[in-house]
Order: sequence, then structure tokens, then C-alpha cells
Amino acid sequence: MSSLADVRAEYSHEVNAELVYELCAALVREGLGTAETWKKAEGNALVFAQHAMMSGIGAERGDLLQRNVEYHLEVSDQLGRAGSDAALEYGQLAVTIECGGSGYLKIGPALEALEAEAEGLGAAFYWALTYALYRVMRIYNHDDALMYEERMRDYAAEDEEENRGQYEFPEVEKALPECIRKTLKRECSDWRMHDRKLLRRFRIGRFGSHYVSWIERLRRIQRLSRLPLKQSRDYIEAGYYDDPPLPSLLVSFKEQDAIIACFDEEGQSMMEGTAEPTLCAAFSPRDGRQVRHALRIVERFVAINCELFELVEEIQGWEKCHAGTSINRGEPSLRVA
Repeated sequence: MSSLADVRAEYSHEVNAELVYELCAALVREGLGTAETWKKAEGNALVFAQHAMMSGIGAERGDLLQRNVEYHLEVSDQLGRAGSDAALEYGQLAVTIECGGSGYLKIGPALEALEAEAEGLGAAFYWALTYALYRVMRIYNHDDALMYEERMRDYAAEDEEENRGQYEFPEVEKALPECIRKTLKRECSDWRMHDRKLLRRFRIGRFGSHYVSWIERLRRIQRLSRLPLKQSRDYIEAGYYDDPPLPSLLVSFKEQDAIIACFDEEGQSMMEGTAEPTLCAAFSPRDGRQVRHALRIVERFVAINCELFELVEEIQGWEKCHAGTSINRGEPSLRVA
């Protein structure tokens, strides 16, 4: 599976090369990597380690991710932008996953269908999914588009008066579904419990199988996102990255809506600097507990993404059947890279 297992052909930090061999031994002890893996890696310890860490994904999950998003896994002893790498503590390595291109979810028709079943159900689904994903990855949705529009209005206000007419504003809030506009400014204490009860009530009953499946996948994403697996933020902050992680997922409500317009504008500059990794786990390959913790962080991330893109493909398939819309979002224009 290429999108998560693309690896460098050689390891440039020879001073810590022995750590990679210790990692290989630790992975074999954890049941990852075999003699066949070593043969395919042509004796390259780093290639072996990175492929072994991904070997538990399986072909089916690998194909799912490759169809929807572009991730790259890497093991290194340094973090940070080129020329400003920050070394890890002595005896440590880091496994990172970087996003080279974002996935896509057009969620508007699904929310309309949920709202048709019960008022507030579509909004409850959207907010629950948004907050669960926020815990583990960066997504680009209406919040980002609203912030982009606000920046554009600030720039226009500061510009010369004769230039202000050249600015075009996307008017993001007007483009939102009514159920989302109505819930933008709710107090957290008022709505989270209400939304949980509403989603729980519609898990079963007269709901169609597609809707039940959507809510069940949402529940699994929520459970996975709450696992207490702390990433290595201190090392990321010491790495002198230029930008936050690239978005792993673009969420819009309609084809070519205001959110997509904002994303396309911002996407032109997203690759100009060095972005933080989407995932980072620093560990000592000599400590079995740390190795297992890093593997759990990677597995949790992969599991959430698999549930997410199963949901994306289910919604796409439902819309093709019920809304008469053909959806294909593998277009380069919606890729960050």
C-alpha cells in the first residue's frame, strides 16, 4: 500500500543507525516484520522498520486509505523543517505520519436526509463528527472558511480605499445549511447532551440501514478519538515548523460551495512552508512499552481514518443512488499537493 508505506531509500543519520536496528528487533518481538519483509527491504533496516510498522494494516484497509487520502509514514531521529532539524533526546526515534493530500467529504445531502428524519439530527451528526476528528487530525471545514473570510475582510479594511472594490468575499455563513447556521452559536453545555441523546435515539428503529451505519461509524470514531494516547507535542514545537499540519479532510456541504472556494484559495499557499506532521510519536526502541505505545498511536490513527473513509464512501454511494449525483473527488484541484 503505497500511500502509507512510501519510505526513503536510505537513512541519512548514521550516528543513530544502531537505533534503527534496535527498532527492527523490537518490531519483530511485537510480531511485526518477518524474514520475507527483510528480503523485500533488501536489507535496509529503515525500510524494514517502516514497512513492518504498517504491516498490520492489511490490504483491504490499505486500499481504502489509498483511494481517499495521501499519507506518508517515516521513522527518523530528527524533526523539523529542512535546515532547522531538532534532534530528539538521546536514544529516541520518532514515527511520523504526514498528509500530502486531503480527503474529501460532501456532507450536505446526508445532513438534509438526517434532518428530514428529525429536526436537529443532521446538525447533531455534523458537530459530533467534527469534534471527534478535531481531537486527532486537522480538518478544513466551515470554521476555516469563516476565518479565511474574516482575514480577507480585515485586509480589505486596511487597504487603500480605491483598492477595496477588488476584493471578493465568499459569504460563508450564507452558504451553510440552515441546520448548521441555527446551531453556530449554541452554548456547549446546552447542546452536547441533547445531541448525544438524539443520535442514540435514531441508532435503531425505522431508520434505513444506511443511516444506522452512518451513526454507528460516527460512534466508533468518537470512541477511538477518546483513547488517551498522547502524541509528542513538545518535539513538534521544537522542530521549527512553518505551518500547522495540512488538512487531512476537506468537508463541504455542496459541490463548489463557499468552503471549497476558500480551500482552493488557501491551498495555493499550503505547500510553501514546512507543515507539522499529522501524527508524531517519539519513543525509545530499547523500551518495549514505549514501542508499543507508539504502535498504538499509529494504529488508532489508522483505525479512525478507516472508519472515516468508510463513512465517506458510504455517503457517496448513498448519494449516487438517492440523489442522482455522481461524486468523484480524486481531482488534483482538491489535493494539497
